[in-house]
Amino acid sequence: MANHKSAIKRIRANEAKRELNKYQHKTARNIIKTIRKSTDKAEASSLLINAISALDKLAKKNVIHKNKASNLKSSLQKHVNALV
Repeated sequence: MANHKSAIKRIRANEAKRELNKYQHKTARNIIKTIRKSTDKAEASSLLINAISALDKLAKKNVIHKNKASNLKSSLQKHVNALV
């Protein structure tokens, strides 16, 4: 257990940040999943904008690596472009 007041505050702050990161990461994964399951190009295109935004935010905050975000965005864009 932490002995210093600042260490206790740091534990609380880290826990709050972890919860927020987990929520945002899960939300981005759900958007990606719905895009991949989608067969309608218009719906997938509108979801793609949200997915790209979410992935960029996660990469900016180092929740995921920037190259992983880039690879995911690229593969999703290819998928949407291939839809009829």
